[in-house]
Amino acid sequence: MDKYYSYTEFLRAVGQQGTKNQCEQLLSDIYLDLFLSRLQRLQRIEQLQELIDVALDERNEQNFYTYTNELRELEEQPNEESIAFM
Repeated sequence: MDKYYSYTEFLRAVGQQGTKNQCEQLLSDIYLDLFLSRLQRLQRIEQLQELIDVALDERNEQNFYTYTNELRELEEQPNEESIAFM
């Protein structure tokens, strides 16, 4: 997934592909990729929150720091929606 689509690249691809159906397919692919990336990210955040709770319950300091660091990194990443067509 982790693809980056710029507006310029999209316009270039649209110009190279002649038909409306191909342009619509490209746009659909981009939105599908963004949707799946977001879904995967949200699922990982939920999973990390559960793992953090377990680490706290078990008083496992190492796992707690590992999971909270990963969660912090995920939360600091820009959202796909805001960078999709920069």
